[in-house]
Amino acid sequence: MKSFLFPGQASQYVGMGSDLYNNFPIAQEYFDKADDILQLDLKNACFNGPDEKLVRTEYTQPAIFTHSVIIDVLLKKAGIKPDIAAGHSLGEYSALVSAGVFSFEEGLKAVGLRSRLMQKCCDDNPGTMAAIIGLTLDQVNEVIKDIDDVVPANFNSPAQTAISGVKKAVETACGRLKENGAKKTIMLAVGGAYHSPLMKHAKDEMTDFIETLKFNKFAFPVIANVSAQPVDDPATMKQLLCEQITSPVLWHPTIEKMYDMGVEDFYEIGPGKVLLGLLKRSSKGKQYTGIGVDSIKHLENITGVKVE
Repeated sequence: MKSFLFPGQASQYVGMGSDLYNNFPIAQEYFDKADDILQLDLKNACFNGPDEKLVRTEYTQPAIFTHSVIIDVLLKKAGIKPDIAAGHSLGEYSALVSAGVFSFEEGLKAVGLRSRLMQKCCDDNPGTMAAIIGLTLDQVNEVIKDIDDVVPANFNSPAQTAISGVKKAVETACGRLKENGAKKTIMLAVGGAYHSPLMKHAKDEMTDFIETLKFNKFAFPVIANVSAQPVDDPATMKQLLCEQITSPVLWHPTIEKMYDMGVEDFYEIGPGKVLLGLLKRSSKGKQYTGIGVDSIKHLENITGVKVE
């Protein structure tokens, strides 16, 4: 079985998508649509930066979404299609477009609103996130349980959990986690405290918007962040997508579920190799193939078709 994995924030990099834009009409169409629909200079931010601009949530989310959907379309045109998909946080919207649940344009509008609402939460309630390496989720929970304004946000691998909250609280938590055996604590290149109570306002408004979207029949199941279970029912996914903004991302359980279902080939669709890194740390003793696809070079290697 094949799975497509779609990345979330912190996968962006300056220059992302420029080779695709210069060589594929579909990439030009989607980037141009993104600029028009969102009224942002998204292409310029992606292709030229600077980092300080691209890292802002209002740019990061539609940038990664647009790049991922373009790669998804190009792979499918080459005959490479998934049996199941999942996306990390923002990437769940890319996965739903891949599964035909809604169009690129509808997904872009949703991601654009999500990014603006989350940016507002970031501005009104500044926060951050950190990756904790070397401790289990239970160990992280135990250490930070009495620290206000910080919560576990992403269960990424057996020994990596991301925490989220007010910056001072996250820094305090990082210090305490190091004292209790964490090998590393890494502040993440994100604009705010995602998947925490600081995002409640964004959740409330996104819920209203998601309720207005028409969800189509799934071409294949998508494993939901909130439940780590495959979903192919539109009503169920609507509810889970509403909960996603303030709920932890159960990424490691998602990968475990894919193994249980017989997935052997994992394609990371979009910028960077964050999810392949998490896959490697989650798959001791398991046989799998991990393939990153974010550039023309990768597409040529996978499809065998040279882009002139």
